[in-house]
Amino acid sequence: MADDNILNEKEMPEKKVSAKRATGLGRGLNSLFGEIQREEPIISSPASGDSSDDPENGTIEGLRSIAISDIRPNPDQPRQRFDNAALDELADSMKVRGVIQPIVVRPQGKTFQIVAGERRWRAAQRARLHHIPAVVRQLSDEATFEIAIVENVQRKDLNVIEEAEAYIKLCNDFGHSQARLAEIVGKSRSHVANLMRLLELPASVRALVVDEKLSMGHARALINAPNPEELGQQIVKQKLSVRDVEKRVRKALSGPTTKSPKAKAHGSEADADIRAVENHLGDLLGLKVSISSMGQAGAMTIEYSNLDQLDLICQRLTGEHI
Repeated sequence: MADDNILNEKEMPEKKVSAKRATGLGRGLNSLFGEIQREEPIISSPASGDSSDDPENGTIEGLRSIAISDIRPNPDQPRQRFDNAALDELADSMKVRGVIQPIVVRPQGKTFQIVAGERRWRAAQRARLHHIPAVVRQLSDEATFEIAIVENVQRKDLNVIEEAEAYIKLCNDFGHSQARLAEIVGKSRSHVANLMRLLELPASVRALVVDEKLSMGHARALINAPNPEELGQQIVKQKLSVRDVEKRVRKALSGPTTKSPKAKAHGSEADADIRAVENHLGDLLGLKVSISSMGQAGAMTIEYSNLDQLDLICQRLTGEHI
């Protein structure tokens, strides 16, 4: 499994890297890498022996080669799950090509703490590399956590529960509003609010989401369910769709009805299908999606509030990574 946070290592040795315009969406990462204008990728050789890794020089910002033993992970890193098979695959690549893209660290005493790129650091350890290229920055706890979230969210490394927990931490520890969170990660405020509400679910249901047995759509439908744990198990066993779950929740909340099935308009079923698609696409993009149907034809509208969010849409549609 390739890491979105690593340049495509099968292609990059022969491919030049062009400078990209800075965007607000990538403000955390672009502000860190923006001044490094290079035509060739930065490569750390497995045999590197650069002497510039003295942690006493940690106050000097910029690109350096640092001893892996002098680097520590961030205990507040939003991402807590790392796939071992994917790490082994990346480590095998590093043994041949080294580290293509530097990690980001900040000085912490005589060592350095990872701001972005823990997966690369872990893989480099498995590859038995002694040094790794790193961009050193003086950053506050707040800025460090924001950049970690931006990096992981942009590359879709966080599951929705980890993402929601990260948002809660920014609110509780640093006083961020939902509007500020939406601005930081380039998503709509409603998307941020919906994610944070997932933490209201019982721990057993949240665990199913983390294990990817339930989607965000399933989880969101369960928030108002009177029996979320029971219904969550039914989703897994019966492989229920989000639409099925929404129907069951509505039925549980409204109770038995005497309305004749014939009285249900065909249009309402079609509208429910369209709403389900809108919600699914909205969950993927983190933005509001509207679909207007005119028989077999129609139109889809993706709403954005600034150019950063438009940039996000373009990247998702083209498959481009930041």
